[in-house]
Amino acid sequence: MKEENNVILIRGLEVNACHGVLKEEKVNQQTFIFDADLYVDFYSAAKNDDLSATVNYAEACDILVKTATEKTYNLIETLAYSGVYALLEGLNLKKASLTVYKPQAPIEHKFGTVGVTAVAEKERVLLSLGASVGDRKNYFDMALKMLSQTRGISLKKVSSYIETEPYGGVAKNGFLNCAVEIETYFTPRQLLEEIHRIEAACGRVRTVHWGDRTLDIDIIFFGRKVVEDDDLQIPHPEYFKRAFVLEPLKEIAPDFVCPVLHKKVKDLQI
Repeated sequence: MKEENNVILIRGLEVNACHGVLKEEKVNQQTFIFDADLYVDFYSAAKNDDLSATVNYAEACDILVKTATEKTYNLIETLAYSGVYALLEGLNLKKASLTVYKPQAPIEHKFGTVGVTAVAEKERVLLSLGASVGDRKNYFDMALKMLSQTRGISLKKVSSYIETEPYGGVAKNGFLNCAVEIETYFTPRQLLEEIHRIEAACGRVRTVHWGDRTLDIDIIFFGRKVVEDDDLQIPHPEYFKRAFVLEPLKEIAPDFVCPVLHKKVKDLQI
């Protein structure tokens, strides 16, 4: 039974806290209301009438209350994402949705409430790393450390580091390459932003396309998602043509099935 068919609902959880842009909102409490959808397969819990096999409502509420009261945020958007992340982490969920309402928002019009909804889902993601300038191994080590220290990313596997020839006819230096498996509850574009932050911290400057670089991190697969934006394509459109991508991937994810080619990684040949 799929988790999407099993949803635990929390509705109308009221928490008094201080969130808002205005100075008075940061010191005077107002009521915030939370609605949460927790996606969890509770069939076994229902079959055996076993609380330990499902999510405890009280624990989920405690997590939301703590999130809402331990810090002050300008935006309920930040509060909503902080809350949904805390639910995923604290309850070991794959997916959750959280709506935060602010019925006492300082609006000079008659209204019922205002609110935002944040949705987060854990996905298995496969990355390819490359470097051809400077201390290449150190850049890899820095990138892995920064990935593992980023909230929302869990580092699962890292392939061997391999030496490869430059690709594309522009870069001149030899490359170091590897593949990395992570689990993340970021969206593809949110993850891309984090990757760009890490690349920049490692000295990446985007000048010549396919040129030598201190660090390059490509998203090869993002679960079963297919993304076709101008600046982001997933699966990576060139991955199956590149041995320096495929060989490390085969080491850490041989049975992963490409959602476009419908083949296992281990069966792909250049």
